[in-house]
Amino acid sequence: MPWWKGAAIYQIYPRSFMDSDGDGVGDLPGIARRLDHVARLGVDAIWISPFFRSPMKDFGYDVADYCDVDPVFGTLADFDTVVARAHALGLKVLIDQVYSHTSDEHPWFAESRADRTNQKHDWYVWAEAKPDGSPPSNWQSVFGGPAWTWDARRGQYYLHNFLSAQPQLNLHNPDVQDAVLAVMRFWLDRGVDGFRIDALNFAMHDPQLRDNPPAPASNKQRTRPFDFQQRIYNQSHPHIPAFIARIRALTDEYDGVFTVAEVGGDDATGEMHAFTAGEGHLNSAYGFNFLYADRLTPELVCAALAQWPDQPGMGWPSWAFENHDAPRALSRWWQPQDHAAAARMKVLLFAALRGNIIFYQGEELGLTQVEIPFEQLHDPEAIANWPLTLSRDGARTPLPWMAETPGAGFCQAQPWLPVGEENLARAVDAQEADPESLLNHTRSVLALRKANPALHHGRVAACGGRGDLLELTRAAEGQTLRCLFNLGAEPLALEGLAGRVLSAVGGADVNHLPPFGALIVEV
Repeated sequence: MPWWKGAAIYQIYPRSFMDSDGDGVGDLPGIARRLDHVARLGVDAIWISPFFRSPMKDFGYDVADYCDVDPVFGTLADFDTVVARAHALGLKVLIDQVYSHTSDEHPWFAESRADRTNQKHDWYVWAEAKPDGSPPSNWQSVFGGPAWTWDARRGQYYLHNFLSAQPQLNLHNPDVQDAVLAVMRFWLDRGVDGFRIDALNFAMHDPQLRDNPPAPASNKQRTRPFDFQQRIYNQSHPHIPAFIARIRALTDEYDGVFTVAEVGGDDATGEMHAFTAGEGHLNSAYGFNFLYADRLTPELVCAALAQWPDQPGMGWPSWAFENHDAPRALSRWWQPQDHAAAARMKVLLFAALRGNIIFYQGEELGLTQVEIPFEQLHDPEAIANWPLTLSRDGARTPLPWMAETPGAGFCQAQPWLPVGEENLARAVDAQEADPESLLNHTRSVLALRKANPALHHGRVAACGGRGDLLELTRAAEGQTLRCLFNLGAEPLALEGLAGRVLSAVGGADVNHLPPFGALIVEV
């Protein structure tokens, strides 16, 4: 079995993990210094969010040089140190790759925009204005406003699905594909073990530039023009899987490389299946099943697991409850008075899912969403759509290492975002000293997952629920586990289970589940 199948992965957001040089921003030497914390959790790999050279208009997802480290994070030598330290601790290293767009400060774009005849004139998506001077299509950007910006140098519009400072690469062009595959090879040769590929279903557009149709009526509040359309033509092009096949051909030249795509949108499931089908595409993909859900319900869990049946040709799923783009799960799903109990149940449920599980830094501490005042916001989407878009900054706050130390042990200076008073009490040092802490509970749960094949990589034999009760059965050769979770704040009676209790959370036993109690029984 490949190392990544059933893996637990820990996402590091480098700006907020550990600051080593006192400027208030996390960096690569800080990651190297604190990797032992991650290794002690019992995860298999780290995923490091972008650290590449960038003007930081979208905090690293606007890449100006794919093959260099931004000075705010350190140097290439610092990255090599992180890889060496991770490997010494038994951790694989995954990094982000952003192929759908670059920064407008990337040399490729500088050359492309210079005129219509240069060697990179078609490396980005350029198009003529309509006869009345309006944009080539009605496509809207994720961050608000048209997805087209006029460029006087070329007398054309260029496409950007996100910020205007993030021009869209033309991945229909084989030369552009060659260029980004060379980037991937550069990092593989430096020792990375895999990639998380950002916004992959935005990688290609409809060359005919057809207008998107309007979205059907919905009760959901629309906060951006992007929400008014069915995004049929500006993303999700049917040629993307062929480009993915080229990625797989490259990664197959190396041993044990893992690839996982981020896929959002209205047809995320179908695209994830296409992106991971058979043995010639990516290893895994994850969508937004849980990341923006406002409630955790049995129906949500079972529907997500049902999207990935254990059958030939089907890809392998990955799951995330939290990440750098989504509000903290505890704050979305439960009331403050229930956070402590719910967090323990949530970790066990996460470990019981079939697929890879991706922890976001601080999730092992039970961090909650921090309220960031408008004047301290950095998130461009939240600033543009204030106050209707919840700031991503609230989940990007610095990791609290020491409860009683200035800067929470993250830095000596003023951190780039506030830590949050509530999260300060959940610092690593405070939880290390408490054997019953969520941190130590997370370590135990991950050890349980690794020790039991049914949890680690077994199939989903059954999934169902009644009210707040989630019943999940996992099975592997020689082992069957019944996993029961109370997702609500009221106690639930059980009919009594026969078998060996492997884990009991919140005072649960074979006859009852207290509020947010959970039970795993080997039958």
